[in-house]
Amino acid sequence: MFSGFQTLTFGAFFAGLRSWNDARVTRRELNALTDRELQDIGLIRADIEQVALKGR
Repeated sequence: MFSGFQTLTFGAFFAGLRSWNDARVTRRELNALTDRELQDIGLIRADIEQVALKGR
């Protein structure tokens, strides 16, 4: 009776976890770049958080 509800709950949990991890990896990779490298791809350091969260 509740198996569909539990599956949805676990599915939503893991989707959120994956989204959080993707943003974390993006932040880490972009923060590893120099300001010059960020400029080459059209970003400044202040843009990193917005770019990381845009994929959510």
